[in-house]
Amino acid sequence: MPGTSPVILILGVGPNIGQAVARTFASRGYKVALAARSLDEADSTDNQLNITSDFTNSDDVVNAFKRVNKVFGIPSVVVYNVSASTLTPPQDPFALPLTAFNRDVTINVTSAFVAAQQAAFGFAQLPASASRTFIYTGNILNVTILPSFLSQGVGKSAGAHMIWAASAAYQDRGFKFYYGDERKADGTAIYRVNGEAHAKLYWELAEEKTHGPWMQTFVKGVGYTKFDSQYASSS
Repeated sequence: MPGTSPVILILGVGPNIGQAVARTFASRGYKVALAARSLDEADSTDNQLNITSDFTNSDDVVNAFKRVNKVFGIPSVVVYNVSASTLTPPQDPFALPLTAFNRDVTINVTSAFVAAQQAAFGFAQLPASASRTFIYTGNILNVTILPSFLSQGVGKSAGAHMIWAASAAYQDRGFKFYYGDERKADGTAIYRVNGEAHAKLYWELAEEKTHGPWMQTFVKGVGYTKFDSQYASSS
C-alpha cells in the first residue's frame, strides 16, 4: 500500500550504475522500485519492489509504472538506465541488420520516451515539494562518433534531444529532466563508467530545488563539468 516515503523507480538495473543508485537512494530513506529482465519479483521486500521488465516491449514500461504506483506510490525520481548497442564493423556501419537497429532504437529511444511520458504524468500529481526528477543515463555519443556504435549513437542522440526539449518545456512546472554523461577529466569518452559517481550526481540532481543544465557532463570526484567544446572529433 502506498506510503509517505519518497519513491525512486530505476529502469535498468545492472551491477554498476543501477545498483549504486539504488543503494544511495535507499540509504536516504527512499522506497526503491527496480525494473529489469533479470529481477525476481519474489525477492521484493517492504522497501524494494522488483519488477520483471523487458524494454524491447514498451508496454513493460507502462506496466512498471502501474506496479510501483500501486505498491509504493508515484515515483518522484525516475532513472532510465537502459542502453543497447549492436556493434558493426568500424568502416561499415550499415552492415547493421535492420532487426537489430529496430531493437536498439526501441530500447534507447521508444521505451525511454514512454518512461519520460509516464514520469511526467506522475510528476503532475505530486506536490511542488517532491523532487520530480527524471534522469536518462547517457554517454558521449550524442556529441561524437565512435566507430562501431551506430545504433547506440542514434539512440543517445535522440534521447538527449528528448531530455533537452523536456527540460525546457516542463521547467516552469518544476519538473527536472537530465541527461547524465560521465567523462574523463579532459572531456573525452570514458568506457568504464563509475556507478558510485553516477549515484552521487543523481542524488544531488534529485535534491536540487532548481533546474541545472540539462546535459550533465560530469567527472568522477569533481561532479558536473562544463567542457568548452561539448562536441568532439572522432579523428
